[in-house]
Amino acid sequence: MKIKIVFLPEWIKNLYLRIITPVVDFFIKRRLNPNHFTTVSLIFSIIAAYIFAIGFLKIAGVIMLISGTFDIIDGKVARSTNRVTKFGALYDSTLDRYAEVMIFFGLAYFFVNNQWTTSSINLSFFNWSIDSINISFISTIAVCMALGGSVMTSYVRARAEGLGLECKVGVMQRPERIVLIAFGAIFHKVLLVVALIIVAIFSNLTAIQRLYHIWLTDKEGRKELISE
Repeated sequence: MKIKIVFLPEWIKNLYLRIITPVVDFFIKRRLNPNHFTTVSLIFSIIAAYIFAIGFLKIAGVIMLISGTFDIIDGKVARSTNRVTKFGALYDSTLDRYAEVMIFFGLAYFFVNNQWTTSSINLSFFNWSIDSINISFISTIAVCMALGGSVMTSYVRARAEGLGLECKVGVMQRPERIVLIAFGAIFHKVLLVVALIIVAIFSNLTAIQRLYHIWLTDKEGRKELISE
């Protein structure tokens, strides 16, 4: 029996795409350069990182979602205006990685400079009773692991595609990472920590999942060559 983990159901993705369709159509009609939206997405990520660093988590979460929206818009505008280029794809991928690094850096800075323990956080909302735990330390480790997993998830896909193999599988891709961290920050700082731990675990599992997928694909390809 296979257990399928889904953090961001397709119906939510499709609903969000329908909501932003009027905005996308507005930009398509003006035939703006898709790379401009990629740049704007990075700028919003830098702003979100700074706001995370100074501790305004809810605002940073909202800005992070705006950044993610512009990252969606750039691809849709490029495809709809027939302006898909190899440089554009590389530019988008490169700035996406910088955007993630900035966000995680801002989060790490916040946790390092704000000593949290469970005794200093009101957990009555969750009806929890826990002895004092250094949440800042745990969160900083989670941020570092999440950053590593996010980069490796993207790297494995890029390397695989460079070898001519498709590799879009994975339970924790960039949209899932953005949504989990952003909404965690918006709703409650404890949920942000939980989101970071989830991203840390499953982004690394996704990198491993992609490696396994490529191993199977390569193995099947060699079998077909032998049978021929």
